[in-house]
Amino acid sequence: MPAPRVLFVKLSSLGDVIHHLPAVTDLHARRPEVAVDWAVEEGYAPLVRMHPAVHAAIPVALRRLKAGVLSPSAWGALAGTRRQLAAQPYDWIVDAQGLLKSVAVARLARGPLFGFDRGSIREKAAARFYDVGLSVPRNLHAVERNRRLVGAIFGYTPEGPPDYGLAAPPRAPEWAPQRRYVVALHASSRKEKGWPADRWTDLANHLRSEGIAVVYPGGTDAERRVAARLAAEVDGATVAPPMSLPEAAALLANACAVVGVDTGLTHLSVALGTPTVGLYLATKPGLTGLHGRTGAVNLGGVGNAPTTGEVMQVLLGASFPA
Repeated sequence: MPAPRVLFVKLSSLGDVIHHLPAVTDLHARRPEVAVDWAVEEGYAPLVRMHPAVHAAIPVALRRLKAGVLSPSAWGALAGTRRQLAAQPYDWIVDAQGLLKSVAVARLARGPLFGFDRGSIREKAAARFYDVGLSVPRNLHAVERNRRLVGAIFGYTPEGPPDYGLAAPPRAPEWAPQRRYVVALHASSRKEKGWPADRWTDLANHLRSEGIAVVYPGGTDAERRVAARLAAEVDGATVAPPMSLPEAAALLANACAVVGVDTGLTHLSVALGTPTVGLYLATKPGLTGLHGRTGAVNLGGVGNAPTTGEVMQVLLGASFPA
């Protein structure tokens, strides 16, 4: 008799994908016989594959299609996704995103479709396409909403702190500093989320006085130019080269701490169990901030930029050994 199968649909963004990982861990602990597939934006598929309970990560090329709607390769990739999703039926299909685009992907698969009800969902119009809609409180952190949704479908109540389930890479990239280092995630998709450059420099100088190196990553050429300017202000600072998502995970997992603005890699650091400080300047961290077992601290808020002193106080505390 074939194993029961579930398909999770959580496409993007990076932070949203990470927020669903504990729900997969919960399910595997309660129902280890269930084979887990996950439809996800193609760029995040390598991350999903890092969870040992995921049987198959099915890449979806919606962003590539949006960037070039006439691209034959994008349409070909989408056709491949459709064939893979429809290859065999699922016992459960769970749209954990709650958007019309995620419903459209979920409906490419065969099986009963579950999701948030109209009172719980992000886009109310999407709820009409579910076979079963479930009520989940909106005032919970996104991680806990995902856990509650999956628990309600499979008949259990999630308990305890979230376990992201990722196997941390054992070694940092070869180019990383050979001594202790802190990763400074300075880049964000929105300018107003950024921490002032002088505070990054002040933080790096404080860390250098403690014998700790600083690494500045950047996902784009523009972000790496900013990283180079920041690194030029501090002796021994490192600019990270272009990295794949697994390489970034290796860098974060082997850092002694991570300091980052409101961006997906900061959440990945928490998921990997690295002590992490989140810097919030334009958003409230309550429902989507850093959320982990221990060692995840949110600082600031809308119009309340954290100071360097506040960050150093956390980094030198008991949870963040220097």
